[in-house]
Amino acid sequence: MDGNKVQVASIDDYIADFPEDVQRILETLRATIKAAAPDATEKISYQMPTFYLQGNLVHFAAFKNHIGFYPTSSGIQAFQQALASYENSKGAVRFPIDKPLPLDLVSEITRFRVTENLKRADEKRSSKKKK
Repeated sequence: MDGNKVQVASIDDYIADFPEDVQRILETLRATIKAAAPDATEKISYQMPTFYLQGNLVHFAAFKNHIGFYPTSSGIQAFQQALASYENSKGAVRFPIDKPLPLDLVSEITRFRVTENLKRADEKRSSKKKK
């Protein structure tokens, strides 16, 4: 059940590759991210579902025993305490597939990433105007 086994063109295609129970989890995660980042666009990047707004916001992927959530290293670092009970690394967290997703936390991290990306884009625009 490795979501990275074939190239997919859309998040719908990606999700359709999984059994129904995993599809429901992925659709719930997708809806949660979309609600937290309504202006973001969806795409496939690194063969994973990705939300994009002035740069990649978050990625997610399904695996045999977990759902991977990839909010970049800044997203992991900012929520280090809240993520402490989950296996995580510099830029990723693994949510066990057999436990409910922490959707409120996913929303909070996604909103953090939106703010971060928009701030970075504003700073870039400001520095270009000064030149």
